[in-house]
Amino acid sequence: MNWRAEDGIAAAKAAGKFKGRKPTARAKSNDIRKLASDGVGKVEIARRLGVSERSVYRVLAEQTD
Repeated sequence: MNWRAEDGIAAAKAAGKFKGRKPTARAKSNDIRKLASDGVGKVEIARRLGVSERSVYRVLAEQTD
């Protein structure tokens, strides 16, 4: 990243405007776990909640750690 971009990001963060992307799958992790415990398949969970299949696998893997 060049210095101008870094300066702009630093200024935006200081002004409280640079927050980054919202984590969609982690925000829906409770729903993912509930559907999985109800016996819904991982692909179907991803389709219903609008997240990627990989995200569903990741959330469920974190549950067992």
